[in-house]
Formats: sequence, C-alpha cells, structure tokens
Amino acid sequence: MKQKTVMAIDLGGTRIKMGLVSGSEILFSTEMDSQSGNGLRKRLPEIAKSMNDLLKQASLSPSDMAGLGIAIPGIVDSVNNKILTINDKYNDAPDIDLNQWAQETWGLSLFLENDTRSAMLGEWKYGKGRGYDNAVLMNLGTGIGTSAVIEGKILRGKHFQAGILGGHFIVNVKGEQCNCGNYGCAEAEASTWNLPEILKRYPQHADSLLFGQPKIDFKTIFQFADSDPLALLVRNECLEIWAACALNLVNAYDPEILILGGGIMASRDIILPCIEQKVNGNGWAVWGKVIVTEASLINTAALVGVGSLVI
Repeated sequence: MKQKTVMAIDLGGTRIKMGLVSGSEILFSTEMDSQSGNGLRKRLPEIAKSMNDLLKQASLSPSDMAGLGIAIPGIVDSVNNKILTINDKYNDAPDIDLNQWAQETWGLSLFLENDTRSAMLGEWKYGKGRGYDNAVLMNLGTGIGTSAVIEGKILRGKHFQAGILGGHFIVNVKGEQCNCGNYGCAEAEASTWNLPEILKRYPQHADSLLFGQPKIDFKTIFQFADSDPLALLVRNECLEIWAACALNLVNAYDPEILILGGGIMASRDIILPCIEQKVNGNGWAVWGKVIVTEASLINTAALVGVGSLVI
C-alpha cells in the first residue's frame, strides 16, 4: 500500500519551512521568513496559503493527507498538542489552539513536537541515526538544541522536557546569565543569539575586524579566525563549550552515536575533530568509542521527523 503524504511545518526561529512529505522524501517544499518576534498568530494565514499552494502544485487535496505535523522550538505537550512554553520566539503560541486551526483549515489531525526532537526522529529513522537504539543529536544554530533516543524510544519525560534542554547544561558556574534565567549555560557561553554579548567580554580587542562587520555570526567568526585574534579566541572558546556540552550529553544518555547538526556545522572540518577528541578522550565509556558524525538531513530532518509522527 502506498504511503500517504503528510503536511509538515518546521517553525524555525529564522525561517519557516513547509513541505509535503512521504517517508524520507520531501515531495514539494517552500519557506518564508519567520518574523518570530511578532508572534505566530499573524503568520498562520500566510502559512495556510503557502501550504495550499503546495497542495495545488502536487495536484492533491487535504483529504489526500494523513495529517499535519508541526515542529516548534519550545517545550511541547505532544499528547495534547499544546505548546507549554517558548522563549523569545512565537511568544503567543502557547495561547493558540493549533488543533482547532488544523481542523478548521484542512480538516486534519495535528501532531505537534519540539523542533530538535523532530530533527532527532528524522535522523534516527532516515539519516545517520538509522540502525541505532541509542543516539543523541546536538544542533548548533541560533541556540543549542538537543534530543536523545534511548533503548529505541525517543526521550520525552514526564513533563516533555527530557533530552531537549542540553543547551542549558551549565558549563561555567560563574558565567553569563542565559535567557532561561540560569547562569553559565552552554547557550549563554557559545551560541549565535548571544554573540554580541560574548564579544563584549574582550574590550582589549576593540580594534578587531569583527566590529566592522554588518552581521556577526559563526560563519564570520570562523572566516576571520585565521587573521583576527578576537575571532580566533572566540572560536576556540566556543569549540571548548560545544565539546563540553557534547560530553555532558554522552555522559547523561550513554549513546552509541552523537550526531551534530545545525547551520554552524558548515565549519564541520574544524568542529567535528574537536568534539570527537573531547568526547572520546574524556568520556567514561569503558566499552569503546562513541561515533561522532555530522547529520545527514541538515535542512529537512525536522520536516521528515515530524512527518513520521503522523504516519
């Protein structure tokens, strides 16, 4: 029997990705700026229009769909399809009845999940995690997203936050305050959203080339590291933070494989060896070595992952 197609939406902090998904295949897709700081409610009509356009391209109707899957960067009650909490992105989302929206717009059932957990499902079912019963994903992007599969089951926990808060492992007890309210989280110490504050820690480098750039992100940091002392310093310190976070994940969840994803992995040639050395040089793994590898579904993991929940 032919597998039904799923409507899938990945509500990212920067871009909203939408697709018609069948297994690991994205049949048709589109994306738009998220404008997440303005909330989700105002974006729903445009999201609906874009999804309807995809249906027209595919010559399909909502009745041909198995359901709607949505991945979102928050703590999600995946039983009742409710966003419990979200920080600085789509802040109105917890007050929106997305079940009702899916029913009224397309007559479809909704399947809602955290975005990194969705990406973990995608990698586990169709990507580098396939064939492993114990796997961890660490996404390096705007923040640090994590998720884990333990003994063949995606980790959720009683309050739906198990596995996804690895970016808030404390790596510096005297560190900067994080957007979660704690101090010294991996995200506060080494993530894109906090780069402007991270650079302010080094006033002695006020003449750095970085301060003349229109945009400061890790692409810029890695690009300038060979010629700019501040870029090199920040890059190396962030590598240490990411490696420490990865080691915490390995110690906490005992995986066979650690998968690294996210846009910052464009600098994989530098990041992968550093994290692999830290994990397998310091991890308490008497049985052997954890496989450390780059994600294979860099831009589609969350879409196919949340799509697999529908099926």
